[in-house]
Parts: sequence; structure tokens; C-alpha cells
Amino acid sequence: MNALGKKIRLLRHQKGWSQEDVAKRLDISIPAFSKIETGITDVNLSRLDQISRLFGLTMVQLLATNDSEEEKKYVSELAVANKKLQDRDTEVIELQKKVIDLYELLHKKSTV
Repeated sequence: MNALGKKIRLLRHQKGWSQEDVAKRLDISIPAFSKIETGITDVNLSRLDQISRLFGLTMVQLLATNDSEEEKKYVSELAVANKKLQDRDTEVIELQKKVIDLYELLHKKSTV
């Protein structure tokens, strides 16, 4: 994925939009937009202008590759959310083990 595609994807996530949402706003197909985000398709100037206006940016801002404070904050928040999700997954696995143990214990008592 190229830098522009990554930035567009980040902007889309910040807005809480799906690829379908953005594709509709740009009046293109979902696969066409996906190719823009993944860097498979080169974007012409009119499409760049359309995308930048959609996100409330200038084309220069859209093409700038430096990480803004907002992007750094988003990445940091994403890392925290990912850690919480991993912790919850671990809790769920532990609870599943407890349920299995209790089931086996109950099954043993009912056969005795």
C-alpha cells in the first residue's frame, strides 16, 4: 500500500466511513475505491481534488506525507484499543475454560 492510499484509509477510518460510504460519495465502485486505498490504481488530479474536498483538505494536505499530531493520536488510540481487545480475548478464553471445567464437573456428578 502506498503512502497516499494509507492516508486516505486513515482519513476514512477517522470519519468512521466504510469503503462503500466513500465510494458512493466519490460516485465510483467499491472495488475502484479499494484499489485507490491499496495503491493499485494511480489517482489523477481530478480524483485527488475530489478526495481532498471530501475530507475537507487541500490537495497539498492530502499529499503531504508527514504525520500530523491528529494522525499520531489516532494511531495511539488504535494501539490502546487493540490492547484492550487482546485483553478481552484472553478473558473470554479463560471464561470458556471455566465453563468447560464446570460442565465436565457437572457431567461427572450426574453420572455418579
